Amino acid sequence: MQGLGWIAAIIVGGLAGWIASNLMKARTGLIANVALGIFGAIVANFLLRLVGIAASPTWISQGLVGLAGACLIIWGARQLRGR
Repeated sequence: MQGLGWIAAIIVGGLAGWIASNLMKARTGLIANVALGIFGAIVANFLLRLVGIAASPTWISQGLVGLAGACLIIWGARQLRGR
């Protein structure tokens, strides 16, 4: 999560992962939620940069990017598992 410190990235990632797991009805725990949010933000920021968009380094924008990325990861995992 660009522009955020480690503690802020964990907090924002945890919230984004928790919201994504609730939206997508994925039953994940606290650690998985934090990982989903942080990894989701990394993936989504990468994809946004590919199309020429850079998310601002604020808590809200990175939270939304993390949420979108986490939902994308949950969706992709379900597609790979055949759900």
